[in-house]
Amino acid sequence: MTEQRAGSQRRPDILFVDRLDAADKLAQALSRYGGQHPLVLAIPRGAVPMGALLARRLQGELDVVLVRKLSAPGCPEFAIGAVDESGRMYEAPHAQVWGATPDYLESERRLQEREIHRRRSLYTPGRTMADAKGRIVIVVDDGLATGATMISALHAIREHRPARLVCAVPVASPDSLDQVRPLADEVVCLHAPAGFSAVGQFYQRFPQVDDDEVVAMLRVGTRPGEFP
Repeated sequence: MTEQRAGSQRRPDILFVDRLDAADKLAQALSRYGGQHPLVLAIPRGAVPMGALLARRLQGELDVVLVRKLSAPGCPEFAIGAVDESGRMYEAPHAQVWGATPDYLESERRLQEREIHRRRSLYTPGRTMADAKGRIVIVVDDGLATGATMISALHAIREHRPARLVCAVPVASPDSLDQVRPLADEVVCLHAPAGFSAVGQFYQRFPQVDDDEVVAMLRVGTRPGEFP
């Protein structure tokens, strides 16, 4: 945990200054993959700055895995599932408890699929995701609350037959970790605190990442000197 300076008003649940601080700590935990040219797949948009730093530190390749959460009826921030780029939907066990009918889920799936297609054409025009077959693949996000998008991402990447599939997150709810562990060959999570309510509570600064930032980072890739 980052040390708190004397006299500061930092909240006791803060674990990271920002996403780059979290990515720096993840890079240390993943250092054994350095030099093996791993494919680092970030879940947009928040995890892309983290993925850029990880790819550079590990001498790997940066790309994005496009998945979108399915929002609960009347509660857009809460995930009741997710959909991947192929259109395959993951429905969380709690979806019906939140009032998600089959018609609602189908409508939400179509909505999020359109956003996935928009992002693919904007982020990597003219190409699909980098080839994961036979490679070490590290899927990174800035945290897991329900774990829905990570579950969807891991299912999607497994179909590409990576040599090793790693889930890497700075912080996660204990329940979400239990759900993602069977889907990856390795899960690297720095903190799984009790009393988890939202990913942002563990960051001092947790700004939105916009499309322009994502496009710029993917365009740069891992050229030396561009990322700390």
